[in-house]
Amino acid sequence: MSDNTSSPGAGVLARSAVPAAILGVAGALILFGVDAIAEVLHHVWWDSLPHALGVDGEARWWAALILTVTGALVGLTLWKAPGHGGHDTATVDLVSAPLPLRTLPGVAVALILGLAGGVSLGPEGPIIMIAVGLAVVVYRRLLPEVPVPVVLMISTSAMLGAMLGTPVASALVLTSVMGGAQPGQLWDRLFAPLVAAGTGAMTYHLLGGTSWDMGLPEYSPGWVDLLTASAVATAGAAVGALAAYAFTPAHRLARRLRHPVAYATVGGALLGVLALVGGQITMFKGAEQTAEILAERDEYGIGALVVIVLVKLAAIVISGASGFRGGRIFPALFTGVAFGLLAHAVVPGMSLTLAIASGVLGVLFAIGRDGWIALFGAALICGTAAVLPILCVAVLPVWLLLTRVPHMLVHVDAAPDSAEAEPEQAR
Repeated sequence: MSDNTSSPGAGVLARSAVPAAILGVAGALILFGVDAIAEVLHHVWWDSLPHALGVDGEARWWAALILTVTGALVGLTLWKAPGHGGHDTATVDLVSAPLPLRTLPGVAVALILGLAGGVSLGPEGPIIMIAVGLAVVVYRRLLPEVPVPVVLMISTSAMLGAMLGTPVASALVLTSVMGGAQPGQLWDRLFAPLVAAGTGAMTYHLLGGTSWDMGLPEYSPGWVDLLTASAVATAGAAVGALAAYAFTPAHRLARRLRHPVAYATVGGALLGVLALVGGQITMFKGAEQTAEILAERDEYGIGALVVIVLVKLAAIVISGASGFRGGRIFPALFTGVAFGLLAHAVVPGMSLTLAIASGVLGVLFAIGRDGWIALFGAALICGTAAVLPILCVAVLPVWLLLTRVPHMLVHVDAAPDSAEAEPEQAR
């Protein structure tokens, strides 16, 4: 039971809200700026340059070429930029130690190149590194009494709120991170982070950020849904587990090439081969592609959906293992949606909305290994809380299945030494 006597009081909490709100706005602006720059570069690579050369920018061979070039450019960034592009996102959790200020431009460049070039990773890991690094510098100068771990939580919340459009995801993540035996009430410790997450979400929405409303049909629960949802979620988790098992071996294999330019370029070329098989629907971070595949779902048969799921999972593994900087939540969401569409195609009598929610739950849990994020992601895609009672049952067999499955995270001692040195962490 929490100790109420350790509550900081309303005045202290209110004063912490002002810098947290500013940080929320700043986080949304950083995310919007990175997205805007990546979109400009995307337009150059995929529209302007093909038009100037008289080629088809939608052609699969062009996608393969751009992915290979992207790999080479990211490799050069990892080699030459101060800090070598920040933490290898294959080796750290979503919330990692703050980086020195001088390393952040390299992190931003590697992230923007990957987003524009079609790499199957989302912005979450690197963009949180940037937000945390900047926030720590500002708080140390202006509010040095605030501990670095608290700053880390506030800035992470701001960015999660902006990326996912709601502070709920931040609350769920931080409940796992900040719970336990720490002193004080949990909601006191969540106060400033939730202020940051809320202002970040609202600011990004007002700037015209990505909407997660996919317009899926209304859903009414039924008893049989307990069985079908559990089956689909468990099958999705089993497929996602294949990627988790392959991740560390793939990372080890890539690092045998020793030099970041070599393994990132080879990784880009392999992603290009996957693009030849799966097309551009299997590329990029997955947010726009999720809306696309749902809008055009009647055009995809069972065989096409199997290819999309397998190619996207392989792309997630190769992208993360080859040194590209990015997170796996966004592409896992897309993969889960594709798996849900596959389940619905196999069992047409199942609710489309529940099939997609169950697919997202299973795949996202296997890849992200966070039950809260998996449940939240499933409800976010569906746009309704009506699926939650069923999903809270369906998550149980998924949980049991994943107990002995490795996390999709490479431990530092599992990777051979390479030319890409890990940057010095801020103290």
